[in-house]
Amino acid sequence: MLIATARKTGVSAYVGEGGNRWPAVHRRDAAILFRLALEEAPAGSVLHGVAESVTFKSIAETIARKLGLPAVSLTPDEAATHFASPFMARVHGFDGPVSGIGTRRLLGWEPSHPGLLDDLERGDYFVAP
Repeated sequence: MLIATARKTGVSAYVGEGGNRWPAVHRRDAAILFRLALEEAPAGSVLHGVAESVTFKSIAETIARKLGLPAVSLTPDEAATHFASPFMARVHGFDGPVSGIGTRRLLGWEPSHPGLLDDLERGDYFVAP
C-alpha cells in the first residue's frame, strides 16, 4: 500500500518526524513462531512475533530511494489526505514499541530472515504492476 501510494502521489511520506516505531517480522520467521507457539507455548501465553523495530521514516525513505521520489514529512491533517483517510493517517503515525524478547526467551525463537528494510531493498516489491 505504501509503495502504491508513493507512486500515485509522487512522494513517500511519513507523519511528523517519522520516529514512530513499527514492529516487524519476516513472514517465514512468523511462520516458524506460529509453529513453535502451537507446539510449545504454555496455554494463555502472550507472544509477540517481533524481530525488529523500524522507524516509519526509515521505511518511507527506503521506498523513496527505490522509486526515485522525495521522502516528505506531513502533518497529521496532510497525512489524512495523503493516506486517503484520517484512520490510515493515524495507523501510519502509530508508535508500536513492542519487543519479541520475551517470546524469544520462552520459545527459543530466533528470527533469521531479512529485516524489513533489507527485504524492501532486495525484494521485488518495486516491480511495476
